[in-house]
Amino acid sequence: MNQALSPDVMLKGAKRDLPFEGVALVLQGGGALGAYQAGVFQAIHEANIEITWLCGTSIGAINAALIAGNPPERRVERLREFWEEITKPPIRIPNVPWFTDLPWNENGQARYWTNRMSAFSAMLHGVPNFFSLRPFPPVNSSAERPDLVGYYDISPLKETLARLVDFDLINAKPKRLTVFATNVRTGAPVYFDNLEREITAAHVIASASLPPGFPPTEIDGEYFWDGGVVSNSPMQFLVDKAQRSSVLVFQVDLWDANGEVPLDIPSANLRAMEIHSASRINVSLDQYQKMQKFRHALRRFLDQLPEQCQNDPEVQFLSEQARVKVATIVQLKYQSQKYETAGKMFEFSRLAMEEHWQAGYEDTKVALGEPAVLEVPDVTEAARIFDVHHGWVK
Repeated sequence: MNQALSPDVMLKGAKRDLPFEGVALVLQGGGALGAYQAGVFQAIHEANIEITWLCGTSIGAINAALIAGNPPERRVERLREFWEEITKPPIRIPNVPWFTDLPWNENGQARYWTNRMSAFSAMLHGVPNFFSLRPFPPVNSSAERPDLVGYYDISPLKETLARLVDFDLINAKPKRLTVFATNVRTGAPVYFDNLEREITAAHVIASASLPPGFPPTEIDGEYFWDGGVVSNSPMQFLVDKAQRSSVLVFQVDLWDANGEVPLDIPSANLRAMEIHSASRINVSLDQYQKMQKFRHALRRFLDQLPEQCQNDPEVQFLSEQARVKVATIVQLKYQSQKYETAGKMFEFSRLAMEEHWQAGYEDTKVALGEPAVLEVPDVTEAARIFDVHHGWVK
């Protein structure tokens, strides 16, 4: 599980010198699948690549806070501690001949059912150090306060974050942290950024307050739900706000828009969830590429204007907008297994966590093994996108 890059690839403790002016890690929401993100970060950390900006939604916001809220030497350790605290040993297959010798046990059906039972157990009982089931959720009656409107109590998560995250370190701004939430009253997306305000546990929990399971989180008199209510990835914020001339982005997706046509209702529910959660990400990337190409075309046009026009206020305004930015975006997408169901967000078994973590670790090693990933694209490319499972995307 905790593998390391070979000495000729990694020099322990030495920060890797990259040609990019910034490195961003964008983390999507996806519940228990978030262990995949932890594996991604471990591989990046072992490659001595320093993340300068963390953007997260939901479980991605929690992982981002665990990274930003700890010193470099403890980040992987803290991620590991969190994921081990909230996962349980797997449900055991009965060790009886008539059960283990059945033919369907050989083609993944046994794992399919243990996966479903584990997810159902989390839904029914909660997850240790994360959330617990409310005995009487306000289903047929009104709650006294908005922060009681949810099936689960998230007080355990507050205690876990208090133990594992140093928010003073986050607000000292050694690296940028942005978490995405949704204003319940206005329906507007909200980004909490440590460059603009002090970040507390409440901001991280707000980003992970997915209804109707979790209640909204109150901050300064307003109530907030999970950012995934509006969009499951903060990639759009990075597209809009990135000001550097060159950036390397690791975009970690827990849902893949590509998949098979379902043949049963549970599979149909899963495909609908995957498409809904992943579609906005593709739109963001398409928009990013178009904007990069627009800036490059505008820059070439302005360079052809006579010198006497260069001091015109409108030309100067366009010149600022045409500031040529280049980026390499590495897409790391968790690939669902055939036995996983629509309840995989709740599959908090230790076995599933280990598998998700290892998948993220191995996918990132594949990406970092591609030399062009760590090279700044030519300005004519505008944006270079690498999908670890499908190669280069134009």
